[in-house]
Amino acid sequence: CINAQTHERVKSKKYYIFQEEIIMKKMKKFLSLSVAAVLALSMTACGSKAGDTQNADATEKSSSNATEKSSSNAKYTVGICQLVQHEALDAATKGFKDYLTEKLGDDVVFDEQNAQGDSATCATIVNSFVSKNEDLILANATAPLQSAAAATTDIPILGTSVTDYATALDISDWSGTTGRNISGTSDLAPLSEQAAMLNELFPDAKNVGLLYCSAEANSQYQIDVIKEELEKLNYTCTAYSFVDSNDIASVVQSAVNDNDVLYVPTDNTAASNTEVINNIAGEAGVPIIAGEAGICKGCGVATLSISYYDLGYQTGKMAYEILVNGADPSTMEVEFAPAVTKQYNPDICEKLGITVPDDYKALDMSE
Repeated sequence: CINAQTHERVKSKKYYIFQEEIIMKKMKKFLSLSVAAVLALSMTACGSKAGDTQNADATEKSSSNATEKSSSNAKYTVGICQLVQHEALDAATKGFKDYLTEKLGDDVVFDEQNAQGDSATCATIVNSFVSKNEDLILANATAPLQSAAAATTDIPILGTSVTDYATALDISDWSGTTGRNISGTSDLAPLSEQAAMLNELFPDAKNVGLLYCSAEANSQYQIDVIKEELEKLNYTCTAYSFVDSNDIASVVQSAVNDNDVLYVPTDNTAASNTEVINNIAGEAGVPIIAGEAGICKGCGVATLSISYYDLGYQTGKMAYEILVNGADPSTMEVEFAPAVTKQYNPDICEKLGITVPDDYKALDMSE
């Protein structure tokens, strides 16, 4: 009896254990399914969030682009790359913008950038203009012109404050036009007349130092031409070149030690360092004939000057013809400043005891 009862209890216990195992298996299966469902929902939610974020980003980007495009109803966009900030180039940019704004109003917008005197930055700037597919590029000075010429053969390019386009673009058979997507205006004042001005003011001088930046091709061109003109007038000329602003002081010091007069052409590096030049030349009592008014204000006694504002204004007229009337820059002749003026620096002339003829106009030193 005892064995029978024990057998029943054991049998009953196994049954309950068996039932518990079944229940546990079902619960595990249920939990697994529940967890899987939760994970699936979670992943779906995450996916939705990611998708929503991407969609939101895309929508925001699209909205931003739409806003950017609709922020201006301009028909024309013009990229302006100016080599460096100084009086002459600033005036040319202003004249250019003034003319186009007068003619086109809100139909033109300007993307104006300054390269801070760095040629590599010029390339970066004009490449950004090309990527934006600007309608026209203004290259203010030689380095921006060279960078623009290398960057595009399609977008019209106008130069200004460029002395000699043949030198800048390495054109051997110069005819007055470039034959490609480039034209513009030259800031070259007649070098023979500049040589005559030096002779008029300093007829007894013997030695003339020609001071310029060797990194600027157009400065080298001016030096070559005026050297020949001055030698016709029996001056002994020596060229003194600096690479950048770092060695300008030592080069100027050498020049003033050996010469009676200095000549500084239209040169952007010199224009940005007139105070350094003046401190050395003025202290030594050596006068300077300058290639343009900005340099003359800083360190010169006299210049045969053009108006850079008028030059930029004239370039604006050329831009209008290209943008509105479809003119082809490849056939547009490079233009020059309409007039030149004899000007002098009253402060430096007084300091050095120099009296100029009556037909010289005093520079406005307040500008």
